[in-house]
Amino acid sequence: MADPIDDKTQTELEAAAFRRLLEHLRSRTDVQNIDLMNLAGFCRNCLSNWYQDAAKDKGIAIEKMAAREIVYGMPYADWQAKYQKEASPEQQKAFAESQKTHKH
Repeated sequence: MADPIDDKTQTELEAAAFRRLLEHLRSRTDVQNIDLMNLAGFCRNCLSNWYQDAAKDKGIAIEKMAAREIVYGMPYADWQAKYQKEASPEQQKAFAESQKTHKH
């Protein structure tokens, strides 16, 4: 079993894992948000909302689009123009089904 980790180190490890997740998602522009939602129940927008919520909990105001830029690594409108595709009927159906059990 691993040695106990102090709170500071745990926060540093969690931050490093989050940065790596962002790098991974930024490199996988082929994976659409609807695919993430259908498979995992969260997407890049969810991450940006959670980031914004965490900032708010610390008394820091971050606008929605600023939080999205942090997650996407570019302005959201740029990401949409470059990488976002129209969802297929199958993706839309799977999304509608997944929303029945998704907790917002």
